[in-house]
Amino acid sequence: MRKRLAAPVWSIGFRPFFLAGAAFAVSAVAIWALWLYGRLPGAHPVGGMLAWHRHEMPFGFTVAIIAGFLLTAVPNWTGRPALKGWPLVGLLLVWLLARLAWLVPIPPALLLILQLPFLPLLAVVLGLDLIAAGKRDHYPILLMVLLLAGCQAMTLWGFFTDDVGVQRRGMLTALWLVGALMSVIGGRVIPFFIQRGLNRKAMPAANPLPTRVLMVCGFLVALTFAAGMNEAPRLWLAVLFVLMGLLHLQRLWRWHDRGMWRVPLLWSLYLSYVWLVAAVCAMALWHAGWMPQQSLATHSLAVGGAGGLILAMIARVSLGHTGRPLLASKAIVLGFVLVLVAGLTRVVLVPFSAWGLAVTALLWCTAFGLFLWRYTGILLKPRHAD
Repeated sequence: MRKRLAAPVWSIGFRPFFLAGAAFAVSAVAIWALWLYGRLPGAHPVGGMLAWHRHEMPFGFTVAIIAGFLLTAVPNWTGRPALKGWPLVGLLLVWLLARLAWLVPIPPALLLILQLPFLPLLAVVLGLDLIAAGKRDHYPILLMVLLLAGCQAMTLWGFFTDDVGVQRRGMLTALWLVGALMSVIGGRVIPFFIQRGLNRKAMPAANPLPTRVLMVCGFLVALTFAAGMNEAPRLWLAVLFVLMGLLHLQRLWRWHDRGMWRVPLLWSLYLSYVWLVAAVCAMALWHAGWMPQQSLATHSLAVGGAGGLILAMIARVSLGHTGRPLLASKAIVLGFVLVLVAGLTRVVLVPFSAWGLAVTALLWCTAFGLFLWRYTGILLKPRHAD
């Protein structure tokens, strides 16, 4: 048993959680699509398929990747030892048990209890290190993890009380908090990766005010979803989303370097961030009464934005933290393209074709399947230099 715990996969958080998250991305979307098209008539998770899908994409898939990233990044920021061995196995099992609980006939109260521990436990692990190291500038990330835990509790309460409105608001609040987290982390790592990847001089220090305004706006947007303010168009929210769009565009302009288009590990990050801008602008158009469906903005953020950024980040982080050259294989480059196109088909094709969701699901599953094919060996083996 000690030998198994000493295996490379249990040495740091990104290894098991990136694998688990990517595998769940493939299986969960495949199950959802097959059920939608009547190919899984016997699939009846607790609460129904829609409740399962609404909960599991943000709180199953996305949260696993966030955990893997933060369990790797926080030790780098603080200089403290990373979670490994039995504690890491235990945290993964808490996540896995929550996923499996939906698939067995258990009382709703027990299902709720099994879902709740993961995010608070993750917050404790991260918080102890950040507080001990005095890294106050990273406290907003810890706050976002705690807020995601609150969103999950809200979503589950809606499920438990059969209140679809509360359930939906909890899910959407979580999604836009993920968008805020994308803004925070993307603002730190994308320009750094571009600088390092192209051997450029360090970018001049940016004025911190736009970043702070974006952070405040991100929290405010999440709050408006939690309060149900986005259920009907409101002009002042259109103005808020326009402001966010302009600040995001200013970032993209500042980060842009023509050389990055030759480097898939860079343009994949950049274009995923463009999807975040598209989602914000789409929300502004909806609130202004110029777009018929709010779901187009939601899926711009969820599929093209979060999905694209996740795939690009886990590909880059997995190479860098296992001592491999930062060179994307042809397979993962294809994955980058497919997940970005999946965002396009979800918002452009679905409103006009009954097969739009099937095409989107196929593209998504293939993209993350390619990651599993190329990266499972990398994540299970020791560092390249070892």
